Amino acid sequence: MNPFRPSFGSSPPEFAGRHELINEFVLALDEGPGSPGRATLYVGPRGSGKTVLLNQIEDTAREHGWWVISENATPGLVQRLATDHLPALLADNDPQARTTKVKSLSAPLGMGGASWETTEAHPRQLSVRSQLGAAADLMAERGNGVLITVDEIHGGRADELRELAMAVQHSFREQRQVAFVAAGLPAAVNERLLRDQLITFLRRAERYVLGPLEPYEVAEALQRPIEASGRSITPEALDAAVQLSEGYPFLVQLVGYHLWRQHPDTPTITISEVKAARPAIIRRVGTLVHEPSLSEISDVDRAFLRAMAVDDGPSRISDIAERLGVDSNYATKYRSRLLAAELIIAPARGYIDFELPYMRTYLRTRSRDLDTP
Repeated sequence: MNPFRPSFGSSPPEFAGRHELINEFVLALDEGPGSPGRATLYVGPRGSGKTVLLNQIEDTAREHGWWVISENATPGLVQRLATDHLPALLADNDPQARTTKVKSLSAPLGMGGASWETTEAHPRQLSVRSQLGAAADLMAERGNGVLITVDEIHGGRADELRELAMAVQHSFREQRQVAFVAAGLPAAVNERLLRDQLITFLRRAERYVLGPLEPYEVAEALQRPIEASGRSITPEALDAAVQLSEGYPFLVQLVGYHLWRQHPDTPTITISEVKAARPAIIRRVGTLVHEPSLSEISDVDRAFLRAMAVDDGPSRISDIAERLGVDSNYATKYRSRLLAAELIIAPARGYIDFELPYMRTYLRTRSRDLDTP
């Protein structure tokens, strides 16, 4: 069976890199209330491993005895916390959460003549803030705490994120055993959420930008699952596969998946499988990563990227301005927007290049219908 999982949000067979971030989180749990790492925000483009990292953070918290509430920033987030997650935590961990009493008695006990009434010690209409405080106090009695993780905060409603942030911040002020970890795409997080004056809590959170993995980390993430599943890969093929992935976590899984499926019955993966798989891998990352990334930016932003794709390497800002027929100030404005969105990088003064692997290839092949990706 193919050991690789090139689907968003699925934990890979080998957790590659990011171990220093896990260690930072563990340190925050050990340091207690007031540790800056108890409020952490991870940002990165699609496929950079945000959700997988959240999964690992959650598993680590559970190993330390913490109760984990895992959510996405979809509409109804606060209601789900108030009417589902927190009442369930309280009911499962508080022996006084449910009290049962005899409502009426029509026959001697044991003869089936009694009816019963059950009441909840923690009514579901309580606010997130009050329930989170009660849950944290309850878990603190056991030497543990409550972790809330929220994925895709770039798509969340600001009012709900505001309410949640205020509830968590209140628990922090009261020195309760609470931690909060969130993840999102850079452009929306930087331009919308972190500029919201009422979500100052997120601005003060520890913030990490998820970059590419190191080559040795990619090699381990490919080689170990292959060998654990009974096959091997030649050094030449492994080197080529590492280069093909460009350190991009989603691509690592995509590369491994396609290498495995070329000739699944042969004992060894060779360089020929890498070469044969390359076109399908690049097409797939275009569909799953580049297409949705481009759909979220403006027509002018896409035109800027299309002008960059003409070059075989880093582009000069002055050349982009000339191709678009605009002045340098105009070009610099959109350069700044795309840098904030982490779709491009600035490798040298006056130059820019693509951040996402194979974006140039995708833009060239889709140039005619890019405006309707």
